[in-house]
Amino acid sequence: MNLALKFRPKTLEEICGQAHIVGENSAFYKLIKQKEVPHSMFFGPAGTGKTTLARAVANELEMDFYELDGSSLKVDDIRKILDRHKGGLIKPLIFIDEVHRLSKTQQEVLLIPMENYQAVIIGASTENPYFVLSSGIRSRSMLFEFYSLTNNDLLALLERVQKECDFTIENEAKKYLISSSGGDARAMLNLLDFALKIETNISLTTLKSLRPYALKDGVSSDDTHYDLASAMIKSLRGSDIDAALYYIARLVDGGESADFIARRLVIFASEDIGNANPNALNLATSTLNAVSKIGYPEARLILAQCTVYLASSPKSNSSYKAINQALEYVKNNEKLAVPKYLINNSPQIKNYLYPHDFGGWVEQKYLEKPLKFYESSGIGFEKTLNLWLEKIKEKS
Repeated sequence: MNLALKFRPKTLEEICGQAHIVGENSAFYKLIKQKEVPHSMFFGPAGTGKTTLARAVANELEMDFYELDGSSLKVDDIRKILDRHKGGLIKPLIFIDEVHRLSKTQQEVLLIPMENYQAVIIGASTENPYFVLSSGIRSRSMLFEFYSLTNNDLLALLERVQKECDFTIENEAKKYLISSSGGDARAMLNLLDFALKIETNISLTTLKSLRPYALKDGVSSDDTHYDLASAMIKSLRGSDIDAALYYIARLVDGGESADFIARRLVIFASEDIGNANPNALNLATSTLNAVSKIGYPEARLILAQCTVYLASSPKSNSSYKAINQALEYVKNNEKLAVPKYLINNSPQIKNYLYPHDFGGWVEQKYLEKPLKFYESSGIGFEKTLNLWLEKIKEKS
């Protein structure tokens, strides 16, 4: 039997990770133990236990379990299940995977059964339900976010598997099996399953031949992972192209995902370059989009191009410092009232001075009292922005 199926938890207590949902002190766990199950929408990365938890709930409450796929679900599928259990003492649990794929009409069909509790509806999605599900579905459901499993979660699962299956695994291979699975228990067990078909003493070479690169970044407990990422950012900040490329090469060679690296390049482009070269953020964002669609090995070329550009760009953290200062002020001071003439539904809106009526700029108070957060570095394009601002105000 496939390892992912063989070791799928059957009870709440066997579930790996997600203590905020199924831990003994969690609200959801307490409800299930009281045999009170709410309509629920589970969302989060693949392989984190969404389907498993739904099955475990059904087992715990001895409910008939129906698993449907949102991408192929038909309205009649729901109606047939409801008709079958009409008048029954025990409600069925209908689990809809990829619930975000339901059409508006399909979602509306669920509203009355959910409202009347004709069945317990649990949906699962890798998408955020706040954006993909109707307000009607959301108002009738509890929303639970699943997190990528930590390396410690996966290690505990691996040790459980190793106790029941006869195999050994080299220390470096164990680290790679866990870290390259990106917090996805199913991905880890599937890789292990196929490796075991090749050898009973699992080696790093075999694992890398089956999975040359990590699936995604996941949650790493390896300090090296963070040390290399930190060194890469500091090298970019110091405009050392070769050092930055070296650390990226180390991350790529170590099985780090292209998405993980690209996301950090996007953050760097805004935090450390900012408006000194606004195009840096455009290129970094394009890099993130490109590597998510292309993947390795070609993704390394895109990462390298972006790295050279970012390291070569003028640096400024003016915007970064400004927003931090603004947040600090907001947290530690009384809120300033918005001037009435800036509020559209206020009678005083008639006193608002429309800048376009004055050639593009007119002196006007936008804050109750003057505050100063932003200080331009005058570096790169920020110098041009300063000149623009001066010329705008000179026109008045």
